[in-house]
Amino acid sequence: MTEVGRKYVFDFDSTLTRVEALDVLAEMTLHGKSNREDVIHEIQEITNLGIDGDISFTESLERRIKLLKAHKNHLNPLVDELRQKISKSIAANKEFFEKYSDDIYVISCGFKEFIDPIVKEYNIPSERVYANTFKFDQEGNIIGFDEKNVLATHNGKIECLKQLDLEGEVQVIGDGYSDYVMREAGIAHKFFAYTENVHRDKAADNADHVAPNLDEFLFINDLPRSLSYPKNRIKILLLENVHPAAFDNLSEDGFSVELIEQSLSEDELIEKIKGVHVLGIRSKTKLTPKVLDAANKLLVVGAFCIGTTQIDLDYCKKKGVVVFNAPYSNTRSVVELAIGQIIMLFRNVFPRSTEIHNGEWNKTAINSKEIRGKNLGIVGYGNIGKQLSVLAEAIGMRVYYYDIEDRLAMGNAVKCETLEDLLNVSDAVSLHLDDNKANINFIGEREINQMREGAMLLNLSRGFVVDIPALVNALKSGKLRGAAIDVFPDEPKSNGPFVSELQGIPNVILTPHIGGSTEEAQRDIADFVPNKIMYYVNSGNTVDAVNFPNIRLPKQDKAHRFLHIHRNVPGIMAKINEVLATYEMNISGQYLSTDSDVGYVITDLDRDYNKEVIKALKKVENTIKFRVLY
Repeated sequence: MTEVGRKYVFDFDSTLTRVEALDVLAEMTLHGKSNREDVIHEIQEITNLGIDGDISFTESLERRIKLLKAHKNHLNPLVDELRQKISKSIAANKEFFEKYSDDIYVISCGFKEFIDPIVKEYNIPSERVYANTFKFDQEGNIIGFDEKNVLATHNGKIECLKQLDLEGEVQVIGDGYSDYVMREAGIAHKFFAYTENVHRDKAADNADHVAPNLDEFLFINDLPRSLSYPKNRIKILLLENVHPAAFDNLSEDGFSVELIEQSLSEDELIEKIKGVHVLGIRSKTKLTPKVLDAANKLLVVGAFCIGTTQIDLDYCKKKGVVVFNAPYSNTRSVVELAIGQIIMLFRNVFPRSTEIHNGEWNKTAINSKEIRGKNLGIVGYGNIGKQLSVLAEAIGMRVYYYDIEDRLAMGNAVKCETLEDLLNVSDAVSLHLDDNKANINFIGEREINQMREGAMLLNLSRGFVVDIPALVNALKSGKLRGAAIDVFPDEPKSNGPFVSELQGIPNVILTPHIGGSTEEAQRDIADFVPNKIMYYVNSGNTVDAVNFPNIRLPKQDKAHRFLHIHRNVPGIMAKINEVLATYEMNISGQYLSTDSDVGYVITDLDRDYNKEVIKALKKVENTIKFRVLY
């Protein structure tokens, strides 16, 4: 007995192409007309009424053609335009159409004059394209359509598919209710609502499956496809009101993205993270071992900030979870705020502003000083510290810096050998320390006593680096003349009430951790971190990962890519290669990067191979995670 295979029936408009062809034709024929937008809108409305079955298709077609006023000469330019508007995932899976062309049909209420030349390039011949045809007058104007064509009638797709009498399982793929009716009539076995270009509720609600792209359809049917795993199945959770551009960037790449404005508690996150592949957070969400143990599918974490103390980096590594952050994106924003605060502290701007808000005019130069010629001490000479050094020197300050690492001075900045040397010489001290736990209370009573009388202290780094009670005492006693504090040891999880011992002290600027919170910085972070996430998920690149061996991989070229994360123990590479040799894999490239804890090996190989090799590689002792990409 011969097994009868599946047959695949595709719609054309908004499925194979991203657009409705008659809408595009209308834009061409109405170019330069004063009523162009109104007519195009009317045509689109009529199109949707027909697709959703709210008016008969015959009526929809008649009304649109009347409005078009098109000519035969418009058809070739229309085809050229449609070639540029093939659905993204359709174009990416051209191989499927070429390989299965004998089983693929197009049933469309569009017109063969523009459908045939498009699908011909996907190896679908004209005899398997069922669509309407135009009528022309002697001058070549489009005046109507062939009314005898079954597809020109209401529910014509049902009759067309009946007449074809296809053997085997028939699957229909389309965007509209007019495609679903073939399933409803019982002549198709499955209906896939295709939503890559438009989501029509009436079709999606009745579908056997919703396919956000062709990859999902091919995955469900275990058919050849351009992606090993449909991106719409990769769940991304973004917390803490991450910039909307991050949502847009990841969604546009095809991922399923959920955005939550606030941070989540450990218990809430344990429940929410199940099934999540990518987690995006800022500084308030704590990623603990308990959370990571519950994260059964987590591949990567994106920290949309500089700091990563909220993440257990070592435990992430042990679980094979890669972490990226944004070490540079908000540098300028922090530096500009520091410069502004230095000026406002030296000029006593906040006390004067408070007085005038309270109705008191107090014009005075007492304790108001220029910053030109003053000494600025920068503690932590990393990306932010260096840029602050450059800008401070540019406006006339003398810059001193201290860092436990050997850092090259920018401009005329002077390196101090000890923290005490810097504190002794500085009129203002600006802290830019990392989130190392060794920096807790880095500036305490002893260090404050080493500062100049009447100096200023700024902290835009980490809340725990300053001993707040010691700072309060120094300000109240007059040892320090002012402070600007942007970060605090304990910060609320969301906007609301806040209490600090520093409140109410004159010439103290308090800001709610906004050093990097500018529109520009948040937009840059929303581009930088998602790009790192996408590079890793899509290709395996770990460049700039903060907890993982860094490796820059070449672009895949018609190859499958095996990503193997393992504990870094002796002999494991030999075991991996032994498996590859046993299954006679043809390797085109292999890349390895390790640190003291984990190894990360990437193998590119020919696409034709025994799939049992995947099971064997997963069973290699000390394997942490394994993925296949193509």
